[in-house]
Formats: sequence, C-alpha cells, structure tokens
Amino acid sequence: MSFKKSNDDIVCVSAVRTPFGRFGGSMKDLDIYDLGAIAMKNAMEKIKLDPNLIDEVWWGNGDTTNCKDPFTPVVARQTMLKAGISPETPSITFDQACTSALTTVKYGARSIKLGEAKVVMTGGSTSFSTVPFLLRDLRWEGKKHSSFMAEDPIIPLGYKDYAPVAVDSGNVAIEYGVSREEQDELAYKSHKNYGAAWERGFFQKEMTPLEIIKTDKKGKVISNLMLDKDEQYRSDITPEALARLKPIFGNPTCTAGNAPGMNDGAAAQIFTTREYAEELGLEIIYTLVSVAAIALQPRIMPVSPAFAIKKCLDEAKLTMDDLKYLEINEAFACVPLVSCKLLSNGRFLSGDYKDMVKEASEKPILDNDARKYQDLKNKLNVNGSAIATGHPNTATGARIMMTAAYNLRENGGGFAACAICGGLTQGAGAIIWVE
Repeated sequence: MSFKKSNDDIVCVSAVRTPFGRFGGSMKDLDIYDLGAIAMKNAMEKIKLDPNLIDEVWWGNGDTTNCKDPFTPVVARQTMLKAGISPETPSITFDQACTSALTTVKYGARSIKLGEAKVVMTGGSTSFSTVPFLLRDLRWEGKKHSSFMAEDPIIPLGYKDYAPVAVDSGNVAIEYGVSREEQDELAYKSHKNYGAAWERGFFQKEMTPLEIIKTDKKGKVISNLMLDKDEQYRSDITPEALARLKPIFGNPTCTAGNAPGMNDGAAAQIFTTREYAEELGLEIIYTLVSVAAIALQPRIMPVSPAFAIKKCLDEAKLTMDDLKYLEINEAFACVPLVSCKLLSNGRFLSGDYKDMVKEASEKPILDNDARKYQDLKNKLNVNGSAIATGHPNTATGARIMMTAAYNLRENGGGFAACAICGGLTQGAGAIIWVE
C-alpha cells in the first residue's frame, strides 16, 4: 500500500539516543537531568535547530528517587533547561512506565494537531544505576541507628500489590505456547543481530557517542572513555550458556538471559508538520502514520504490544501484509513472541478491538497461523532489541521508533510497526512510514 502525503502529516525530523549503559557500568555516575539533557541537546544539534523553536517538551521518566530533588523534581523542566531550551517553554514529565517515550509522541503530536505547538521535543531517560536505597517509615518510628532497614526499590522489579512482571510474563508465555527454548533462541538472535548491525555501522545513525570523563577530588582527569556501543550487548553469548540459566522469581520461562538488564540511557525525538519541516529545510526521517496507547487486565502484559499494533492498523486502515518490519520491545523474550502469535491470528486481527480485549482478559486467544507466525518472526527486531541493546525503561519507546525508521531508510522505505509493553499491562504502538 502507498502512503498519500499531506502538509499536515506529523513527521520526525531528529531522532537520537545515548549509548545504553549496563547497571553499574560506565554511565552509573551520570545525573538523570544531565543524562536527558545530553539526548535533547544532541537531537537539536544534529539538525542545527534553534532551541527557541521548541514549543513544548514531553519527557518520559518513571523514577524520581534518584533525582537531586526527589520530591516534585520536574524532571522534564530541569532537563530541558540544561539542554538550552528556552525557560519559557512548557514541559511535562510523563510516567507511563516503559511505554512513556513512545506515548510522549502521541501527546506531542496531539499538541501539534491542535495548533498549540509547531515543534515538540519528546523522549525519555532512565538511570537504574543511580536509584538509592529506601528507609521507609523512619520519620515516625524513632528507631535506633542499628535497627534501620534498607530496601532496594528495584529488586524485584514490579509492583508490590501484584506479582513481579517476570512471573506474570512467564506464565502468559506458557498459556500462549511460547517455550523457554524459543525464548532463549530469540535472546541469542537478539545479540547476534545487534552485533551484525553494529559491525556495519547501523547504530551510528541513532547513537551519539558519549564521552565520560572521570576526575579525582582535585579535578584531575583520571579516565576518559568514549562510549559508542551499548554495554548490554554480549558478543560471546551462546545457546548453551542461555540454557543453563535458571528462571527468576519462580516463573516458568523468564531468565536473566532472555530478559534485558536494568540499564541507563536517554533518547530524544523532535516532531513537527511536514509543511513546517520543509519550510525550515529539515530532512524528514519518518512520518507518523498512527499512534496508540492502550491498557488491559494487569496480569497479561506480553499481549499488549499486539493490541497496540492492532489499534494502529485499524486506525490507519492497513494490514499486517503492509508492514515491512516489526519492532516489538524485548521486555522479556516472550513479549514479542506472544505478540507475534496474536498478530498471526486472523480472527484477532479482523475482530472488533473491544471484543478482543474482553476475550484476552478471560483466556488466551489461540489458533494462530504457524506460517504467518514464522514470517513475522523473520521481520521482527532485525537489528536486535532490548535483550542486546538494553532497556532504560522510559527511553526505550523512542529507541524502537528510531531503530525502525533507520532500518526502513536502509532498506528502501515502507511501513513498520513499533510497540512496547508497560507495567501492569499498558501498551503503546505506532506505525511509521519512510519514503
């Protein structure tokens, strides 16, 4: 299917990210405001955009405990000020868990459509490495120093009133017939695809190398590192090593090997209309065809990217056959696999959206087409995804969009779907088009 262009199309004119650091790795001392500002600044500098042209900032950030100002830190505002954006620019810090940086595109685009902004900065930043330990209830209990109980808020990662997300995801994988072996196979392929992409210079399009300078107390430089590769990537990964890992938190299939790490990083994208981009003389990276934010019953997180993509397809009046590639975030290996099972199910794709939501909330939607399922897996995450790239939660939604766009540009253009799940079964998706 061809795409009919319009002056009012929402287009991306800059899409960049930092390298993604491993937990406790090279980026562990980067302040969250500085980290986000690096991505924002790089996005503007890449296209030589005057910061005063940014009308709004929508910025994903899901944790404020690691901020200098943990109580109401206004992360988006402090980040944009460090990036050199005008103090008169309104901003919002947006928390929708892992879907945040993609959903910022939805709301930024809405501002443009409403005529409230001409150019918007979107994206997000996460730093797991700087999350502090907690001392709960200390304010009122008057305990002696020796009785302090420290809590690590990121172990296990999830929500205290619910099962850990790894447990729910592992169980849903079994319900949809996605085995541990298939998940390990996808994890292995993610690293191999990433390695091949990095070797051919693919990530140079989206990743700006990060200089990390460390000094002693006197200000003397003791190390200077230029980071140009995601630290999560493992070149020596083997299927045998993956198979030896035990599942985490008692779930049946999810391991540390077929899941991403807790990573540090930031990603930024700038949007405007096609007409204004051409007026400014800016190259269009991709056109936003449709975008959606969805939510379902809290336990069934791996299905949410499929529902987000279905909603985007329905809105754009496209079919799965129109899509050249799929970027579905590897929150766990089972997430893109379960979603591909649904997306290869004709009844799911043709059914009424609300009816499918109701059915999935009660039981798995099975009976997918095995051949179509394999075809979708061949289109999926062809340059690797979060298992190899890393997953700084509230930055990843932007990362998958730019990876999809640069991949389309490398391969003759067309349509791609991007989707990501978020805690307690939120989801976000987009269909993009590259000329």
